[in-house]
Amino acid sequence: MMVMETAPVLDIKVGYINQRINPNVDLVQEINRLKQQKRAVLLAHYYQEPEIQDLADYIGDSLGLARQAAETDAEIIVFAGVHFMAETAKILSPQKKVLLPDLNAGCSLADACPADQFADFKAQHPGHIVISYINCSAATKAQSDIICTSSNAEHIVSQIPENQPIIFAPDRNLGGYINRKMGRNMVLWDGVCIVHQVFSEQKLVRLKARHQGVPVLAHPECDAPVLRHADFIGSTSQIRKYARENASRTFIVATEEGILHQMQKDSPGKTFIPAPPESGCSCSQCPHMRLNTIEKLYLCLKYEAPEILMDEEIRIRALAPIQKMLMMSAEIA
Repeated sequence: MMVMETAPVLDIKVGYINQRINPNVDLVQEINRLKQQKRAVLLAHYYQEPEIQDLADYIGDSLGLARQAAETDAEIIVFAGVHFMAETAKILSPQKKVLLPDLNAGCSLADACPADQFADFKAQHPGHIVISYINCSAATKAQSDIICTSSNAEHIVSQIPENQPIIFAPDRNLGGYINRKMGRNMVLWDGVCIVHQVFSEQKLVRLKARHQGVPVLAHPECDAPVLRHADFIGSTSQIRKYARENASRTFIVATEEGILHQMQKDSPGKTFIPAPPESGCSCSQCPHMRLNTIEKLYLCLKYEAPEILMDEEIRIRALAPIQKMLMMSAEIA
């Protein structure tokens, strides 16, 4: 008996198209067909599930994804990532339809920095310029002077005179890492990434002892005690590049484990060991990123929903610091 697809429902309460899909549908084939038919581009972050990564037209970190969103000539941008990433695409390409498979795909860093509270924080530090990590809402970006990513944060801070006070938000770990490395004294908003927060220093030390000489690669969103044991600290794209070019055959990786899929494809003969979390759970998977599934992606493309919509005044105000970031980091590959 043929199973028919039910009528589409965009359930605002659940945040995605809620529809039963015919099990005979080849989702990979249909997604590729719909992308071509609708002149859509699929942008995916490294932290998406491997099946979605393999369907993407472009996969990268926040800096690379922002550049692609600004430059694409596609009519529709489907963002397999989290809400702030899709918002950034809409800020950069307001004339395009920007879709996110699940509107609930948020970010602990963005959620930890409400725009109204950040405005009060800014008022307590007059004379400071604001550098905001891209992992924040459009409303928080609109209160910023410059946006940065983990790929370009050091490069951008290095261009600010040392006597200029800086507020850095919302990631205290990334900001603290830059302060320590560059001798700065930026005022830090107290936010953290729930995934990078869970890695255990004690378990990492034990793992290193069992794998003598194996390089530890860590994202700067990790806590300082974990970063102390890293041989290389960088963004997801920088971690991927380091592992591809380094002669070591084994690596310990302290970031969201979705990146391992691309690292394994880059270097099939190498071994990548996820850094251990404090508990025994699979906590190094971002629960927000994993809300996007191939089924939701298919329905999102088919019905062109959920769509990212934005207040035009906020969009214009948020655009300026993003454009400044792109200009100040133009030479970064």
